[in-house]
This record gives sequence, structure tokens and C-alpha cells, in this order.
Amino acid sequence: MNDAERALFAEVIRGLTVERSGEELDAALAEVGWMDALAEDRATAVAVLFEAQGEANVTSAGLDHVLATSLPVPDPVPPAVVLPPLREVEPPGRLDGTTLVVHGLGTAALARHDAVVVVARRDGSGDGAFVVPVAALKAEPVSGIDPGLGLVEISGALEAASLPGPHTVDWARALTAGQLALGHELVGSGRAMLELARTHALERIQFGRPISSFQAVRHRLAETLVALDAAAALLSAVWDDPSPQSAAMAKGLAGRSARTAARHCQQVLAGIGFTVEHPFHRFFFRTAVNDQLLGAGGALTRQLGTDVLATGTFPASFPL
Repeated sequence: MNDAERALFAEVIRGLTVERSGEELDAALAEVGWMDALAEDRATAVAVLFEAQGEANVTSAGLDHVLATSLPVPDPVPPAVVLPPLREVEPPGRLDGTTLVVHGLGTAALARHDAVVVVARRDGSGDGAFVVPVAALKAEPVSGIDPGLGLVEISGALEAASLPGPHTVDWARALTAGQLALGHELVGSGRAMLELARTHALERIQFGRPISSFQAVRHRLAETLVALDAAAALLSAVWDDPSPQSAAMAKGLAGRSARTAARHCQQVLAGIGFTVEHPFHRFFFRTAVNDQLLGAGGALTRQLGTDVLATGTFPASFPL
């Protein structure tokens, strides 16, 4: 896409996320051709949807599509994929002899499909993907701090020979794409929190003037903006040459930046930010969960540091 096309595409997608969520949003995305955009310009399609999704605090089957089309599994591809448990990055399935043992998470999209893709680690022969009937798995809703996200805990043990597959897939490639998508959503959530805090700072009067004129408030908002812009810049750079290491770095920074936004914006909002009447808490909770999906930001950062110490080399730098 050129700049004009990208701007128009972003405007359309943002308009859809403001008005719709869940199944309604998925139908609207299909109607405007988001899947076609995903196939033609993956970086733009992912960045636009997930940042808009983060800013609006809505859900879609976008992450499932990003993972499914990155594996890929021979047609027909079930547009639902089992994710690893929170904080983890390894495939959610494992082959125990002839038994496929599944332990992971499903998105809200899982309930709308009859089959789901489960990637399992196979000793000595790479990762394999099985197409598993949803009815054969146990699914329990994850309540937690953000039930609106619609996550479900998936578990089960099935005879592998009775399932279609295994199809040899590259889990690292799918994980890379999924981490970049979540990174964009974290940035979108951070920007939404920043806008809430900025608006409050302009409207809240203390000592006869808006609190936006206070240096302490301005510093918090400025630090938040710098953190989010840095994360967005790294995500954009990684799309030019994606790798498991660079994607982990980008998601780790996006998670840290979104947490910085949550911390500073909570302080600026003060008491009103703790109330359920104010929308801030929804973005705070979504950030906390997304930061843990496909690898916790803190764990990814520590692993990168461990790798640097073990190899004695730094990751390749990005052009500035």
C-alpha cells in the first residue's frame, strides 16, 4: 500500500473497531477485505488492525488469523489456533508417545468453529500441527482480571493417529507474527490510556489552573509518549526483517512501554482512574493480559539478556 491507501485503510478499520467487537467486527473485517490485505501487505494489515483494536479495547479473531496464516496448515485452515499458556512461548501441544496432550488458551473465536489448530513439539522432527475437533477438548472460561477478552483454558489428551496431521510447520515463524501483532495492540492500548490522561489533565482544575500546567504531570505524559513512540518505531523496523529474536525484543519493549503508560496515566488520573465508571481500568486490564500472551514481556527481556551473556554478542542493530 502507498501512503494514501494506508491512511484510508487505517481510517476504515478504526471506524469499524469503534463501532463493533467480537463476531460483528470479524464479519465487518471480512466484508472490507482485511484478510486480503493480510495476504498482500502483512505488516500494514496487522499494524492497522491491532493498534486500532488496542485503542478501542475490542476483540476480534485477528490473532487467530495471523497465527493460522503464518504456520500454514493445508486448506481448509481452521481460523482458530490454540495459544500457549500465559507467559509461555512453547507450542501448546506435545506428543507423549501416540497421545497428543494439549494445554493452552483459546480466544473467543474458538466457540465459533468446529475445529482448531494445535501445534505440538515433536522430538527430532520439528513442530507439527494437528487439526483437532473443538468438541474433543475441554474449554473453561478464564475469568481473571479481563473476562471481556474471552479467553478460555484448553486441555485434552487425544490419540494422535485419529487426527488430521501432523503437518510440519514453523512455530517460530507464527510466534514471531503473533508477538508483533500483540505488540501493536499494546501500543494502541497505551495510546488510549495516554489520551484519557491528557484529556483529564486539560480539564482538571487545581489551584485555579489545569493540572496540565504542572511540571510533574507534563513529565509523566511526555515520558509515556516517548515510550510508546519508541515501541512503535521498533515494531515498524522489525517488520522489515522479522526474526524470533527481534520480535521478542519488540514485544518486550511494547509491553514495558504499555506498562509505563498505565503507571504514569494512573497517577495523572488519580482517584478517578481507580473507579469502574472511568474507562481507564479496561485498558489497564487488557494491557496486563496482552503483556503475558505469547511470552511475558519481562521474561522475554530476561531471555534476551541471557542470550547476550551466553553468546557474547548483541542483536543486530536497526537502521535509524
